[in-house]
Amino acid sequence: DITRLPPEARGTAMMFQSYALWPHMNVAANIGYGLRMRGKPRDEIAKRVGEMLRLLQLEGYGERAISALSGGQKQRVALGRALAVDPSVLLLDEPMSNLDYRVRLELRHELRALQQRVGITAIYVTHDREEALTLADRIAVIDAGRIAQLGTPDEVFHRPVSPFVAGFMGADNAIDVVRSGDEWSWPASTGSGGTRARAHFRADRARLAPPGTDGGRGTLAIDGTVGQRVYLGTQYRYRIHAGADDFWVEDAERREEGAPVRALVPPEALLVFPAAA
Repeated sequence: DITRLPPEARGTAMMFQSYALWPHMNVAANIGYGLRMRGKPRDEIAKRVGEMLRLLQLEGYGERAISALSGGQKQRVALGRALAVDPSVLLLDEPMSNLDYRVRLELRHELRALQQRVGITAIYVTHDREEALTLADRIAVIDAGRIAQLGTPDEVFHRPVSPFVAGFMGADNAIDVVRSGDEWSWPASTGSGGTRARAHFRADRARLAPPGTDGGRGTLAIDGTVGQRVYLGTQYRYRIHAGADDFWVEDAERREEGAPVRALVPPEALLVFPAAA
C-alpha cells in the first residue's frame, strides 16, 4: 500500500495524455530527466538514455529538439522518460488520444509488444474499447468510480455482467423482448406470456432481410424500416426504426431510407439482462 508514501517513493512513473515534454530540452535530456532528479551519475544517465533510444527505435534522435518530432515520436520520448527510471508500475493516461488513427493503430501494437518485452506492470486508462481489448491482459470497466466488471478481454467482451458493460463493449443496441422456452419475440407485449427481458446486441451480429423472412429457431426477428444509412466502406450501417425502438445494424447490401426490413439476431448474439423496472 503506497497511499501515504510521497510521490517520489512510490516506485511509479506516469505517461501523461499531453506527454508533458520539456520544450527547452532535447530528446536525451527529456528521457534522462527523472534520473537526473534522482541524482544519478552522468555516465549512468547517458547509458540508460542510450538503452531507451534503442528500445524505442529512436537512435540518432538524442540531440533532436522536441518541436522537431512527430506525434508518434513524442509519444515514444514520453514513454522512454517513464521507463528510464525503472518503475514498478507504469501509469498511462490516454496516451494515444492526441494521435491520428493510423499512427494510433501502429503504436498500439508497438506498445503492447514493448510491454511484454520489458515485462513491466502497466495500468492504462482509455475510453477506446478497441484499444483496451488490444492492449490488456485484464480490463476493469469503471462505472461512476466503481469497478463494474474485471476480467480478461474475452470475458468482458463476450460475457458482460450488466447492461452498462454490454453497452461499453459495443452491444449498445437494447430492446425489450419476451422469452418463451428457446424462442425470443418482439415486441415485448405484456399479454404475450413468457418472461420479459432486456436484450443487448452488437450491430455487426444482426443482419437485414426482407419482411417476413424466417431466421430459424431461436432467432429474434424485428420488423422495422430503414431510418438512416451510413456508408462505412466495406458495408453500410443502418439505423432501424421499429415501433418505439431504434437500433443499428451493419449490412453489406445497400438499402434505401424508408425501406421495410426485418432484422434477424441469432440467439447466441443476444446478451440478456432482467427487464428494467
